Amino acid sequence: MPDIFPARDFALDGQRCRVHVFDVVTGSDRIVFETDEVLLEAPNWCDEGLLLNGGGLLWLLDPDAGGADIVEVPFTGIPPINNDHVLVPGSDDLLLSANDGQIYRAPRGGGEATRITDPADPFLHFLHGVSPDAAWIAYTALALEDGRVRSADLRVARIDGTDDTPFTTGQIVDGSEWSPDGGWIYLNTEQFSETPGHAQIARLRRDRSGIEQLTFDERVNWFPHPAPNGRATVYLSYPPGTVGHPADVEVELRLVRDGGWRHPETVATLFGGQGTINVNSWTPDGSRFAYVDYPVG
Repeated sequence: MPDIFPARDFALDGQRCRVHVFDVVTGSDRIVFETDEVLLEAPNWCDEGLLLNGGGLLWLLDPDAGGADIVEVPFTGIPPINNDHVLVPGSDDLLLSANDGQIYRAPRGGGEATRITDPADPFLHFLHGVSPDAAWIAYTALALEDGRVRSADLRVARIDGTDDTPFTTGQIVDGSEWSPDGGWIYLNTEQFSETPGHAQIARLRRDRSGIEQLTFDERVNWFPHPAPNGRATVYLSYPPGTVGHPADVEVELRLVRDGGWRHPETVATLFGGQGTINVNSWTPDGSRFAYVDYPVG
């Protein structure tokens, strides 16, 4: 299958990317790496440091190394990857979405990747969540028509790709991610508005018995990431009228503490969007998260 979504590169003259670590206890925001050579996206926090994609590859960064370089994590048997990569709990593996629209499993330190989705399916697969017991994945099933998005639905499957089940039909949802207790799937959805593109954060019961809207504002909200300790959630907030999750706009990172969804804190205002915080980037203890911005000049 051809490379449907080629790797992103810097779009603006003088642009660079900076990897940040934000401490939710102290409020400190620290730049741990900066480059204008590769556009890094979507950090995951793992035992070895931060995993980020860039140029269709996966890279490892030590956030405490004082500006040390990134190191490629080498894979075989997989096309160029995008910014949907998620750790598999309790293992040394991770799952990656590739630019052929399929999901793969591979050793976290590099090696042979194995496709777990069916290329005969009539939609493209974009991974976002793995259940805490590592038994299930949640992903966005994207259907295109004449190059445009017809639908983007939530689907859940076993971690080997079997028992694939639609949780929504004909909707526009994304960013699906399990709660730490496994009882909910958090996501962003347009179902609560008649305005195209007006995504809000919600959560859906794992048994599909009900959906609960969590944000109620004029902004366009994407990619909810619950902390592993259940004490906070961070999400990406776009300006009103935004459609999709574009790159290179002024966005906010909003933090919800202890379920206080009516009173989110804006902890960072930055030039970014796509790539900033597509996947869960919390430390295991829920004290810090990583993100990327893309300033110009």
